[in-house]
Amino acid sequence: MFLKGFAYGVTDPDHPGRTLRYGEGPLAGKRALVVTTVGGRGPDLGPRGVHGDLDELLFPLQHGTLFYVGYEVLPPVVVAGANRVSDDEFATAAKELRERVLAISSTAPIPFRTQNGGDYDDDLVLRDHVAPGRAGLGVHLRDRSMETDR
Repeated sequence: MFLKGFAYGVTDPDHPGRTLRYGEGPLAGKRALVVTTVGGRGPDLGPRGVHGDLDELLFPLQHGTLFYVGYEVLPPVVVAGANRVSDDEFATAAKELRERVLAISSTAPIPFRTQNGGDYDDDLVLRDHVAPGRAGLGVHLRDRSMETDR
């Protein structure tokens, strides 16, 4: 349950006045996996597709809700074109879901930046040296392959 004082709105006992959230919330150490179906089937779920980019569509749920309260959020399981899958496509989707659920403990989470990890200033805005020249939702992800990202 997402109740104030349990899942959010909890202050850091070691830093009075600082709220535990965005990776450091009360549910830190637990994992979340979004499983969803969508009607789109491919390019229509991309950055220029009519439905929009799937990562951006799921950002409010994965980052703004689950990561906010501390969950390590795993890459989602998405069944595209779910309203018209064939029996073979259904079997493939079911197999993927089973495999992903069984791999929850070993799957790398989405690398969201933590609020209090040093990337954000006191106004909760990314520092100038972090993801320079970039904007949009993607800047809230750490790029592990780029040393200049931090």
